[in-house]
Amino acid sequence: MVDWRRRVHAIYADVRANQDPSSAHQHWREARDVLFAEHPASPIPADTRAEFEGLDYAAYDPALRFTLAVDTDVPPQRWEVATATDGLVPFELAGVLHVPGVGDLAVWWLDSYGGGVFVPIKDASGPRATYGGGRYLIDTVKGADLGGDVLGGELVVDLNFAYNPSCAYDPAWSCPLAPPANTVPVEVNAGELVRPSK
Repeated sequence: MVDWRRRVHAIYADVRANQDPSSAHQHWREARDVLFAEHPASPIPADTRAEFEGLDYAAYDPALRFTLAVDTDVPPQRWEVATATDGLVPFELAGVLHVPGVGDLAVWWLDSYGGGVFVPIKDASGPRATYGGGRYLIDTVKGADLGGDVLGGELVVDLNFAYNPSCAYDPAWSCPLAPPANTVPVEVNAGELVRPSK
């Protein structure tokens, strides 16, 4: 897992360094496909990895990329997620992102060793077109960070980079799924999709 995390961090570092978001998105897609197909820590079950043909994504839409201020005028709120692998995972509400055309998304702080920013999203496209439990936009503890002036209270939110949690591929994984504060009533037809059943 250490090597997997290093590689994911490196992919997002490349994304942040690329001044062309569409090109960065293409690199992200290609690099993730290699990891999922070849890495021993891939969430694709080992007995089905030989059949893996790559992840499915919507085409990049530049209108779905934002640099947003985190609205920190929020009441204290704690969210605890019970997992089979990591025990009780605690989060504290750090703020809210007001995403144009989408709605509000809570920004959570991982309230355990090391900390980290976590922004999941569950939208009306699931489970038909996207994973029904929701997807992740930002998860800094795992390297999923698109940048922004964090000292100035801003985050880059690019819905094209929404991706499935590991439990979408294998139920053996335990994942925090998007809570009501990260559920929006609109369809977000961007980012990673689910492959239609054959």
